[in-house]
Amino acid sequence: MMPVATVMPDDTPMFDPNILHELDWSENTTTFSPAISPLDPGDGLVLRPLCTADLNRGFFKVLGQLTETGVASPEQFIQTFEHMKRSGDYYVTVVEDTNLGQIVATATLVIEHKFTHSCAKRGRIEDVVVSGECRGKQLGKLLTSTLTLLSKRLNCYKITLECLPKNVDFYKKFGYSVSEENYMFQRFFN
Repeated sequence: MMPVATVMPDDTPMFDPNILHELDWSENTTTFSPAISPLDPGDGLVLRPLCTADLNRGFFKVLGQLTETGVASPEQFIQTFEHMKRSGDYYVTVVEDTNLGQIVATATLVIEHKFTHSCAKRGRIEDVVVSGECRGKQLGKLLTSTLTLLSKRLNCYKITLECLPKNVDFYKKFGYSVSEENYMFQRFFN
């Protein structure tokens, strides 16, 4: 039996970072004070696509401040990353503090292909979280604004997200409204 090749984490992005740099920030509807943008998220910060090396830059530590992440081996992480990358429908975006070499915020845009609305696409924002020590730097606003504009650029007919009632007012700042539909689920494991 031949040994399985081990893939090492590297800085290859999940998606082309140019798509973030090419967003028309003039279409942003949220104000930032002080002004920040995808190209200039703040001193020592970089907004970019997730890469596998972020496994060693605290990606799971930040994500764990939002929800249970469980235990994933480096191989599982890389396999899931590669699956998402190949699909072309996942835009896991992070903010890295380059001074610390650590991920301090993340959010995900998932594109869902539909048969409805003339075979349109729907965007869905998930897993928005900012590290506790970086809250108040507008990074959640920046990620949400960026992914909202990205979904528009990708020609989604709508974008949705789920949030706790206490976060509704935060997302209304971006033009989101509360749906009359109920969010329902079944959980099969944690």
